[in-house]
Amino acid sequence: MAADDPEDVRVTSSSDRPSDRRPPRRAVAASARTRQPTEVRRRLIVEAAVPLIAERGTAGVGVREVAAAAGVSVGTVTYHFGSVQEVLSEAMVLHIERYYAALTEAADHATSGAEGLRLLIDALFTDDTDQHWRMWFDYWNAGERDQTFARGQAERYESWHGEIRSLVERGCAEGDFRCEDPADFTLRFSALADGLALRRLRQVPALSVEDARRHLWRFVEAELAGR
Repeated sequence: MAADDPEDVRVTSSSDRPSDRRPPRRAVAASARTRQPTEVRRRLIVEAAVPLIAERGTAGVGVREVAAAAGVSVGTVTYHFGSVQEVLSEAMVLHIERYYAALTEAADHATSGAEGLRLLIDALFTDDTDQHWRMWFDYWNAGERDQTFARGQAERYESWHGEIRSLVERGCAEGDFRCEDPADFTLRFSALADGLALRRLRQVPALSVEDARRHLWRFVEAELAGR
């Protein structure tokens, strides 16, 4: 790895004369060339990759596209990241964390575990979530080819399962649910949600947002009925 960020390196020569000197070629405007901390630069690159993935999928995004979208040189991207897969994986994690953060916040402010689980189900399937599911399954497929993606997805699943399990345990403590094995329920709930999401994207046969929610809630009622 180079000792300096390529965006901040200027090469000079003893043979340069004032009349021969030309402004160095830059990927971005002078006003944007202020040296930034490593984490800030990494974040800007990752942020720029998110809409690229949404538009083209992980397989259709390379280091040049990421660099152009971020307004930096290819060298800057490769300086801060070991591979384009690392950039794309972090971009997917960023998107996923934002998506689930909103769900988690709503569930955490619910008046009961049962209400929290219902809010999660409602938020999983809306007219605006198809893009999220498309990106999620693209990320899933990428995990078959690259361990960077596989590790990121495994961490996200672990966190997501923890959120669901905590709502089930809360509902049991409040007397609304009855469940001997919340971890087992969580695994099956998550698998059903993924399956419904895939069916929703393929639309063979057609699946509406309302029906996807209804199937999930019927599963909850059958598995966790406390009455």
